[in-house]
Amino acid sequence: MSWQQMNTLVLGIGNLLIGDEGVGCKTIEELERRFELPAGVECVDGGTAGFELLTMIDGRDHLILIDALQNDRAPGTVVMVEGNEVPQAFHARTTPHQLGICDVLAAAQLGGTMPGSLTLYGIEPKQLDVGIGLSPEVEAGMEKTIGAVVHQLRHIGYEVKTHAIQSEH
Repeated sequence: MSWQQMNTLVLGIGNLLIGDEGVGCKTIEELERRFELPAGVECVDGGTAGFELLTMIDGRDHLILIDALQNDRAPGTVVMVEGNEVPQAFHARTTPHQLGICDVLAAAQLGGTMPGSLTLYGIEPKQLDVGIGLSPEVEAGMEKTIGAVVHQLRHIGYEVKTHAIQSEH
């Protein structure tokens, strides 16, 4: 299958009002700002959405999720989880949107609409207090994630072009 026929969703989830919890949304913003993504790749800031995400992932060949993932690692640590392990990675979470994404993935699995390829980039948060902005450690993790997502898209076969914009972080 050529990249012109593929259908990939890069989905950032999180809450921008709770510090590092917004890293998934901020990563999507930076990807779109810095890169020209080809047809067949859609970037979406899913925020704290729940079941409304089900229609977005339906029929996708590839789903790349980006989120804060608390797992007692050093702040800013990026973990990549693939396939059937992705829903399990969210089970230990307690914020409303993680419960929502668990339900969305379970519904997609039950309904036979789960994307063929599923990847999660989880970034360990440092602070989850009410407030806007990422900690420096999580910003560094976001930078690693952006590079990893671009590399993955290119590996799949997409042509991802760089805008002449540098990181603000």
